[in-house]
Amino acid sequence: MTELQIVTLPDEGLRKKARPVTKFDDDLQTLIDNMIETMRTANGVGLAAPQIGQSLQLAVIETLPKEDENGEDIPNSRELFVIVNPRIVWESREVIDGIEGCLSIPGYVGEVERAYAVRVRAQDRRGKPLKLRLKGWTARIFQHEIDHLDGVLYIDKLTDREKFWTDEEYYNMRQEELEAEDAEENVDETAVPENRD
Repeated sequence: MTELQIVTLPDEGLRKKARPVTKFDDDLQTLIDNMIETMRTANGVGLAAPQIGQSLQLAVIETLPKEDENGEDIPNSRELFVIVNPRIVWESREVIDGIEGCLSIPGYVGEVERAYAVRVRAQDRRGKPLKLRLKGWTARIFQHEIDHLDGVLYIDKLTDREKFWTDEEYYNMRQEELEAEDAEENVDETAVPENRD
């Protein structure tokens, strides 16, 4: 397998609607394998064909690992999806804000509102029909990658222009929030209970 180059803004290909896939041949299978390798090497959870300079309605997605009761990652619990010519056919009214980044916009993250749950119709890597019901973080990844196929980036959907940070700014902000939470917990633990005789 070959690691592919990920294109970044301002590459114009990221802003174009990708073409449908019509041939499920050996070349496509090789491309899919190379995209999976590239996504994993870059520590991504999704990669769309326009991100490697290919105008094709194709994306690969790998879910986050499941956790055990101690919060530890369960080995081999990530689920891999290959979606070809996907479309979202239903989305929940319930929406949720979340932090997203993108391999094509390295060094930044932002807050984006997405549907909590979606239903997706697509084809798998061999062209067979797929029907998927997704929710939570997995639904968010699918929406992000399908947007790529329409030339839409997460920065187009920020909840607020102020809610866009460098990786370092976001890390520092989260550290401050965690320290504040720890301080609040310590205050609660040392509080003297009222005497209620």
